[in-house]
Amino acid sequence: MSTLVDSADASHELSWLTALRRYIVFIAVANFVWEIAQLPLYTIWQTGTAREISLAVIHCTGGDVLIASASLLGTLLLLSNCRWPYRRYVTIAALAVIAGLAYTIFSEWLNTAVRGSWAYSDLMPTVPVIGSGVSPLAQWLVVPLAAALWARRRATVRPDVQLFT
Repeated sequence: MSTLVDSADASHELSWLTALRRYIVFIAVANFVWEIAQLPLYTIWQTGTAREISLAVIHCTGGDVLIASASLLGTLLLLSNCRWPYRRYVTIAALAVIAGLAYTIFSEWLNTAVRGSWAYSDLMPTVPVIGSGVSPLAQWLVVPLAAALWARRRATVRPDVQLFT
């Protein structure tokens, strides 16, 4: 029995792995930029030291990466098959965004209203019904959708190209 994987399987495996890697890297970079950009919308911008602000950005970016990764991986485990990202891509991406958004709404409420771990500045617009800030909600719509588009666009492997011979 040969230990070589046939070229169609190898190109497919590379494709899903490439898509996953690109998604997570995009998520990390874009959320880091977003976290810095939205700092004035939180009180830490006015009350925190440079060290506290830096740690908050790193902590929040790390949390964003974990939330986005768990949302995507959970959705993939529940609903995907070996043909992802070629099959059910829109469904998987949409449900991963919904999962991340749902967690964010809960987390924003828990940390601002219950625990008081952080607070919005007067500059942060909020959604009245749920009390969550508009910026984190927009972040969890824009960044994962853009990451999904980037991962899919960049993960396409031409089926006529043999990676292993």
